[in-house]
Amino acid sequence: MSDLLHRLAATLETRKQADPATSYVAKLYAQGLDGILKKIGEEATETVIAAKNGEQGPLVRELADLWFHTLVLLAQQGLHPDD
Repeated sequence: MSDLLHRLAATLETRKQADPATSYVAKLYAQGLDGILKKIGEEATETVIAAKNGEQGPLVRELADLWFHTLVLLAQQGLHPDD
């Protein structure tokens, strides 16, 4: 596992204690599982559209968004990328 994923996972954990008014991730946590899953669904759809459009830049950006939000889900569920 890369150091980057470990650092990101640690940051996502600290955001559980952050103020939703000042932290995007804390806001996602405050929305609960349904809010996080909705965001993952949106990002997955945007990833599919970017792939269908055949442009690498938008695809990479959408995949990064999707991966990020799935890491938020893992943390919300008490899991770590190593799991």
